[in-house]
Amino acid sequence: MNSGRILFAQLLDFFPQHEFNKCVQRYGGNNRIRQFSCFDQFLCMAFAQLTGRESLRDIETCLRAMQTKLYHAGLRGKVARSTLADANESRDWRIYGDLGAALIQTARGLYANDDFGLQLGQPTYALDSTTIDLCLKLFPWAHFRKHKAAVKMHTLLDLRGNIPSVIIVSNGKMNDVNALDDIPLEAGAIYLFDRGYNDYERFYRITQSGAFFVTRAKSNFVWNRICSRPVDKTTGVVCDQTIRLSGLRAVSDYPDKLRRVCYHDATTGKRLEFLTNQFLLPALTIAQLYKCRWQVELFFKWIKQHLRIKAFFGTSENAVKTQIWIAISVYVLVAIVKKRLKLVNRLYTILQILDVALFEKTPILQALSQQGYTNEKDGSCKQLDLFDF
Repeated sequence: MNSGRILFAQLLDFFPQHEFNKCVQRYGGNNRIRQFSCFDQFLCMAFAQLTGRESLRDIETCLRAMQTKLYHAGLRGKVARSTLADANESRDWRIYGDLGAALIQTARGLYANDDFGLQLGQPTYALDSTTIDLCLKLFPWAHFRKHKAAVKMHTLLDLRGNIPSVIIVSNGKMNDVNALDDIPLEAGAIYLFDRGYNDYERFYRITQSGAFFVTRAKSNFVWNRICSRPVDKTTGVVCDQTIRLSGLRAVSDYPDKLRRVCYHDATTGKRLEFLTNQFLLPALTIAQLYKCRWQVELFFKWIKQHLRIKAFFGTSENAVKTQIWIAISVYVLVAIVKKRLKLVNRLYTILQILDVALFEKTPILQALSQQGYTNEKDGSCKQLDLFDF
C-alpha cells in the first residue's frame, strides 16, 4: 500500500525545476538526448552527494538496488555508469553552474535577515580560496606545479547564513588576488580578505564603488600617520589611526586615506594590524569583523568533509566542474529546506538523516526535525492482549 512519497521526491519539491529547464535549454543540454536527460544526471549526482557514494559503479549499484523507487524520485532514464560518465564528460558544466547561482540567489533571500554575531545592518562577505589536489597524470589540464595538479575554488561567502554568493573554479595556477576582478562589488557592503589579497589598486576600486574592505596589513608596508583616535586598551585595541600610504607606486595605486587598527589578541598573544577604508565603525568592531573571516575557512572544511569534491567521478575539466557545482547546489538546496521548514538541526545532521532515509516514505518535516510519534492503538479494538494482567 502506498502510504506516501519517498523523502527524495519530497526534497525535490524545493528544487527550482522551471529555472533548471531554462539552464538546460540555454546550453542545449538535452539536444539529441533520448533517454538519460540532464535532470536524470543531476538526480544521480545529487544522490551520490547525499549518500556519500565513492564511484560511478557505486552509484549504479545502489540506484539499481532501489529500481522500484526511482520513478517516484523523478528518475526516468536507465542508470548505467557508462551513460553517467558520458553525461559528465560531454554536457556543459555551466548548466549546473547557472543552477547553483539560481539556488544561491534564493537562499540568500531566505537568510538575508540572519545575524552572524555583530548585528551589522550591511551585508558582509569573506573571500578566500581552497585548493583541491589532483593527480597530474589523470588531470593534465589542471597543471599546478611541476609534478602536481590542482583546482581552486575561489569563494565569496555571505556571512548571513554562510551561503556562497560567488564561486569561481580555476586551475591551481590562478593567483588568489585575480579573483577580485571577477567579483561584483555591492555598494555599502563589507569585504573581508586575508593578506594574500593585498593589492592597493584593487582596494581603491572597492573604495570607488562605495564598498568597504577589511584586511590584514603586510609586515613590510610603509605609511605615514595623519592622526590618531583615542582607544580603550582594555578591549585589546592598541591604536586607531588615519594614515596615508608611502612609496611612489602605493600612493599611485591608492591615493586616498586609510584606517590602521592594531589589536592585541589575548588568546594567542599576537599583535594584529588591520587596514580598512571604513572610518565609522568602532575599532573593536573592525577587529571582530576580521575574526568573522574565519567562517569561510570553516565552510571549506565542512564541504570537504561532508560533500564529494575531493575525489572525482571523471577526469576532464567539464566533469570536475560539473561535480563541484552539483555538490554546491545540493548544499544550498539543503540550506533552503532547512530555512523554509524552520528546522533547528544543523546541516550536517540533516545530511546524516537524508543519507539513511532518502528512499523512506516519511513526511519530510517529521524525518528532518526528528520529531517522534506514537502509534496509538485503536480504542475500538476489543481483543485482549495475551499478557494483559
